[in-house]
Amino acid sequence: MQDGRAPRIRNRAPAPVQITAEQLLREAQERQESTFRAPKQRVEDFEELHEYRGRKRKEFEDRIRRNRGSIKEWTQYANWEASQGEFDRSRSVFERALDVDPRSVPLWLSYTEMELKNRNVQHARNLFDRAVTLLPRVDQLWYKYVYLEELLQNIPGARQVFERWMQWEPDDKAWQAYIKMEERYNELDRASIIYERWIAVRPEPRVWVKWAKFEEERGKFDKAREVFQTALQFFGDEEEQIEKAQAVFNAFAKMETRLKEYERARVIYKFALDRLPRSKSANLYAAYTKFEKQHGTRSVLESTVLGKRRIQYEDEVSHDGRNYDTWFDYARLEEGALRILREEGGTKEEEEALIERVRDVYERAVAHVPPGHEKRYWRRYIFLWLDYALFEEIETKDYERARQIYRTALNLVPHKQFTFAKLWIMAARFEIRRLDLPAARKILGAGIGMCPKEALFKGYIQLEMDLREFDRVRTLYEKYIEYDPTNSAAWIKYAELETALEDFARAEAMFELAVSQSALAMPELLWKAYIDFEVEEQGDREKARSLYERLVALSGHRKVWISYAEFEGSPIPLPRAEREEDDDDDEEEEEAERKMVPGNPELARQVFERGYKDLKSKGLKAERVTLLEAWKAYEQANGTEADVAKVQGMMPIVGRKQHVDKETGQVVEDWELVFADDEREANPTSYKFLQMAHAWKAAQAKKASGSGVLSGFTPSTSKTTSAPDSRMVDGDTDMREGLKDDASSVASSDE
Repeated sequence: MQDGRAPRIRNRAPAPVQITAEQLLREAQERQESTFRAPKQRVEDFEELHEYRGRKRKEFEDRIRRNRGSIKEWTQYANWEASQGEFDRSRSVFERALDVDPRSVPLWLSYTEMELKNRNVQHARNLFDRAVTLLPRVDQLWYKYVYLEELLQNIPGARQVFERWMQWEPDDKAWQAYIKMEERYNELDRASIIYERWIAVRPEPRVWVKWAKFEEERGKFDKAREVFQTALQFFGDEEEQIEKAQAVFNAFAKMETRLKEYERARVIYKFALDRLPRSKSANLYAAYTKFEKQHGTRSVLESTVLGKRRIQYEDEVSHDGRNYDTWFDYARLEEGALRILREEGGTKEEEEALIERVRDVYERAVAHVPPGHEKRYWRRYIFLWLDYALFEEIETKDYERARQIYRTALNLVPHKQFTFAKLWIMAARFEIRRLDLPAARKILGAGIGMCPKEALFKGYIQLEMDLREFDRVRTLYEKYIEYDPTNSAAWIKYAELETALEDFARAEAMFELAVSQSALAMPELLWKAYIDFEVEEQGDREKARSLYERLVALSGHRKVWISYAEFEGSPIPLPRAEREEDDDDDEEEEEAERKMVPGNPELARQVFERGYKDLKSKGLKAERVTLLEAWKAYEQANGTEADVAKVQGMMPIVGRKQHVDKETGQVVEDWELVFADDEREANPTSYKFLQMAHAWKAAQAKKASGSGVLSGFTPSTSKTTSAPDSRMVDGDTDMREGLKDDASSVASSDE
């Protein structure tokens, strides 16, 4: 405790007597000192009473003299006098206080409350009259005054107070309080007159609605309609006034709906919506939509929902004109409305109006050209032109307008920076559908000449293929390859075309020319297609083998070796010449198609062996494992158990290898693939020695398992026990000598 730290607790065991929290609180309460209380005084006679009152009055007067502006001191003084029954003195104090602050509302309320507590009603009335005369804008005084008169059942007096109050044009709560009082005493005509006076003072839409609802609730529907009509005449037909009076229109229509006057309600809604812009009538339009869903027909409902969505889309595109997704939705909405009108059999004028509306949407959409010359900004925009052209072609049958749309879109795109093959192709196919083939070819030719692109070549080639113009297809493939000679897919498609036309020599020449290119994108696809062509179409194993040899020399990849080996071991179709001879016989046509030339497993094993050695020479251990697994799978399917065991013997084992990390200097242990042939070549002497040791161990285990005595034990005899031990020692010595001789002979043979 000398250094100010808490004492160290040595014994942490619980005390034998435990103290509860309740006991602690009770003791704390008992030990609290009692607060000072003034002694109670008992008044025995009038002299003591007068003395006590005089002393208290002196105290109050002193406090007032010190703090004359404190209303609280005045109020306490006056209430004390009232508690002593000295009402005149109490009134005198209140009046003195009012001389100090005549506009203090709490002082007036305390004064009137004192009079009411002591049943001096007339005094309280006089006070309220003085207060509201002096403070006519304080609503609390008026409410108290009216409540007093109504509590005394002086309804005419309360009405007179309200009338005085209404002359000051108070807020809405005061008018509502006056109306509710008349409703409580069933003076509904008086309440209606009060509403009329309220409207004259504050002609706002919500006041009109309250008045009309009041008339409706008391069953005077004509009067309610008259109120609404007067309100609409008051607001007039200007857009700004109608926007302000939306609540009146909405309430008027809802009242007619409740009265089952649906046509009246529909006319009211349409009257307001026709004179308001869509952006300012969202709430009114929502109410109209709900009304039509409940009471309208299908066509009217659809037109209502359509109008509501138009408002939404117009609002969105007004904020961001380049929001092309909104333009797409807007155009689809208008096109859907046109289709619905045609299904329902609308008039020609209505159909023309909707067509013009769709065109207007598309024209406004395509007018928002993307900023800059970056293709990512144009991707969505260009589809607006395509949809526009398709609409004119399919829906309106205005083919000349559709053609002009395609031309305008093609002229708008900056083809020097980028282009859209879909736009060129769709424009060309439109001309095909119009049976104008030269115009279609001219469009695609202009696209290829101006901005060649892979998709454009493919689209043009597919078009000519559909027309069976194979000479033009060949010309296009030549242009395609001239544009991009590294495109393997183009070479493959060109060769497949020649194959389909059964010009196999030309197809083979195409493949040969393709693989001779110095640079190719994904050349493995081209080589695979070339080999598949020689195998499937030509049935030429020698040619395919030479291709594999060339590919192995170029890449030496493990997949190439595996594919090469599987090719040698797999059957292939007959050569084309033999197939054509077999096809001459119609009866044996199906049988000829099933004839295959079997593979050679030995050649497959040789290829696997060559691939293994090649990967081994390159030091690729993981690739060797992959090749061995493929080799093993092949032997399991086509070889004997000895062949499988041979491949299994070549499989590596996973060992651990420690080395020092150059960065951290710590010993790191890694996993390493250890191949048997690698160890044999690296350490031939020790490998042979270990191999013989493993063979001897296996022989000993076999011998021990064949005898009746358990391994590791010798049979007990009555002779000396030293003889078996000496024989075992001699046997071990002979085995070691034999192993040394074998190792020396292996070493001499290796030298």
